[in-house]
Formats: sequence, structure tokens, C-alpha cells
Amino acid sequence: MSDELKKGLEGVLVAESGLSYIDGDEGRLVYRGHTIEDLARGASYEEVLYLLWNGELPTESELDAFASDMAAERAVDDDVLGTVRDLAEADEVPMAAVRTAVSELSAFDPDATEDADPTDREANLAKGKRLTAKLPTLVAAFTRLRDGDEPVEPREDLSHAANFLYMLNGEEPDDVMEEVFDQALVLHADHGLNASTFSAMVTASTLADLHSAITSAIGTLSGSLHGGANQNVMEMLEEVDASGKDPVEWVETALDDGRRVAGFGHRVYNVKDPRAKILSEQSEDLGEAAGDTKWYEMSVAIEEYMREEKGLAPNVDFYSASTYYQMGIPVDIYTPIFAMSRVGGWIAHVLEQYDDNRLIRPRARYVGPEDRTFTPIDER
Repeated sequence: MSDELKKGLEGVLVAESGLSYIDGDEGRLVYRGHTIEDLARGASYEEVLYLLWNGELPTESELDAFASDMAAERAVDDDVLGTVRDLAEADEVPMAAVRTAVSELSAFDPDATEDADPTDREANLAKGKRLTAKLPTLVAAFTRLRDGDEPVEPREDLSHAANFLYMLNGEEPDDVMEEVFDQALVLHADHGLNASTFSAMVTASTLADLHSAITSAIGTLSGSLHGGANQNVMEMLEEVDASGKDPVEWVETALDDGRRVAGFGHRVYNVKDPRAKILSEQSEDLGEAAGDTKWYEMSVAIEEYMREEKGLAPNVDFYSASTYYQMGIPVDIYTPIFAMSRVGGWIAHVLEQYDDNRLIRPRARYVGPEDRTFTPIDER
């Protein structure tokens, strides 16, 4: 066994997966053989979920049945909503509230019994549908409650994307808004063995249940180096706007002060993130539709400077920030929305882990003291 240390497990192969493939040099992302460009522009989030969980894109009848089954699971038990209400009144951090509520969902899931086999694929697919359907309900309810509004009940006649925007704002979104948000969900659905996905796999490898694995993933996603990055990007853009400075001037000053420009660089991509390309188009379209493209123009100016002067390309968070902002979505629920999408990928990877499970148990190189003499407590 090699003793070479790989901090952060960078470049270490730990599993085989048929779910998503990333070519960091060419800027390619593929879900089960389909490019992200084709899926984002041609498939709904529900179609992508079916693809990730079942290996093939659904037929029209399969999609209708799948989407209908999931829509029927959107309502959340009153006890769970009560917890969400308590967390909102306590001014809990959104991701912490989501983590707690998702964990509680297991108490009301008919397939999450004490003697259930955690690797039962059919039961896990049923639990997966419930988790994916209920997560938007939790996020929307928490957001409204903390803002002093009552939750809006989910509707079964709307798409996954449209239903969330309806529950969030109390109004049915127009076709453009629904399409843009659906694309964003597709773009974030899976991305190889990122930190939160690997966290879910580690938990599942112990034969913990699906709810435990997804709760682990949510906790991992909450960190600012992972899911929290798009919130950091928007807060940076707001700071640039408030300063009144030219965006490039602001960035130069920030870098001189030792600050990091959010939304640039990626552990895997050496070129522009393919998801960022699609989201930049969305940001521009939304700005033009609203008659104000300042957020898009500001982002482009920063991107060009960082590419030309620092050799860095934007990641998915850089343009998702302004896209969500122009949809009227509160900045501090960007990461919960990330979780709403990525839960599909988490579930798919957990299903793979259960199908060919081996406990994930790496080792660390010991660098502490050796051969110390023990001194009894009355002599210390």
C-alpha cells in the first residue's frame, strides 16, 4: 500500500460510478452518457432524476407516472412543519433548519422502520421520491415563516420547479421563470464525488439508512467551501454595487487586501465550468427581461479580469448567484436550493453504494509523539 499522502483525497480513486463524468480539462459534464448541455436545455428535472436513479431517460408514460408519484409526496407532516416553525422563530440558519427537518422526516416515512433493510432498493427509491418532493416544501415553508408569512401548501398539478416557486412566493411563476429555475436544478443535480456526495456515501457505507446519509450530505453542503459559495458570490456582488466602484477596480483592491474573489477556481475544472456557461446565459436573459442587466454586466467584467489577469475561470456558483437574485430568491437560501437539486444525485450515489457496499475506512499517517513515559496523576 502506498504511503503517499493525498490531502483532501485529491486525485484519489475510491469508487466506480455510472452516474456522472467530469472532464476538467475540456470543461465537460455528463450524466449517464448525456451532456449537461443537452439535459439542461432539453430535459426537465424530473426526467434527470429518473435518469440518475434508473439509468435511462423515461418514456412519456414513465415520466408521467414518476412525476405524479413524486408530486403526491410533497406535503409534509404537521409535526415536521411545527419544528420548521420553531426553527424559523428561533432565527436558525437556513441550512441548519433544513438539516434538522430532513432528519425528522424519517420518523414519518413508512419505509423507515426500525427493522427495515437499509439496502432495499425499492424502499430507497420510495424514500428518495419523498425526500426529493418534500425538501422544497421545507425550504419554502421555513423561508416564509421566518419572514412572517404562513406556508403555502404544495400543488400536485405543477412541475417540481414551478411548485417550489409557487410555495415560496404564493404566486404561480411564468413560463420563463419556471424554465430557468428548472434548468438550474438540472445543472446542480449531480457532480461526481464532491464533498457532500462523498459524505453521503461514507454514511451509507456503514449501512446507515438513506435519511441519515442525506442528513450527512446536507451538513457537508452547508460549508462555505462547498454549497455556501454562491451566497458568498452574491454578497460580494452586492458589496461591489454598494461601493460605487468599477467592478474591476473593486476586485483589484480586494486582491491587494488579501481577499478572495468568490466564485472562481474549482478542484476539478481547469477551464470554465460548463454549468457556468449555461447559467451566464440565464443571468443575461433574466436581466434583459427585467430591463436591468447590471448584475450580469458586473459579473462578466469580473470574469474577464480574473481570466486575463489571474488565469482563473468561474465555477457554477459565480453565475447561479445573479440568476437566483434576479428571480427574487433570498440570498441566504441559495444553499438550501442547491440541496433541493443535489439531493437527486446524493440518492443516486447512495443507491450505488448500497448495491456494491464496502465500509469506507481510510487511514491517517500518525505524526504525533512516540515512546512517552506515563506519569501517575499524583506525580504530574
